[in-house]
Amino acid sequence: MKDIQSLHLRVQEMCDCYATTDPLEEMAKMATQKEDTRESAVKWLALAILHGINSNAEEIALGRKEDGRVRVTAEYRDTELPPPDARIASAVIDVVREITHIEEKGKLPLSIGLRGDSIDLEVKIKSTDGKEKLRLKFKE
Repeated sequence: MKDIQSLHLRVQEMCDCYATTDPLEEMAKMATQKEDTRESAVKWLALAILHGINSNAEEIALGRKEDGRVRVTAEYRDTELPPPDARIASAVIDVVREITHIEEKGKLPLSIGLRGDSIDLEVKIKSTDGKEKLRLKFKE
């Protein structure tokens, strides 16, 4: 039976589930886990959002190169975050595409509900020459 629950809702539920954890520690653990790719993508996205909130980040970017290398950066100081493996990184971008309906490239607002409050993000996706980049910009 196909899971018909909204991915947007799943991300919000995952944010709620991991709200009291250290998102960076949880992201680092994911590098060695072999879980369901789609569920791992939702979890990683939620952890990235939580880390951005907790660290007052302006932006978190996930890039995947044609050769499968993945890099994640956060803009509050030029720092790299623990990246998911290429399979999960690709699934994270697919999950965001499904939530926002952005195809090749685009930029849209996204509101995430968090325990009686919410945060507004600007989501930007760009795909060119086998490379993909996802940016989560945290609005004030």
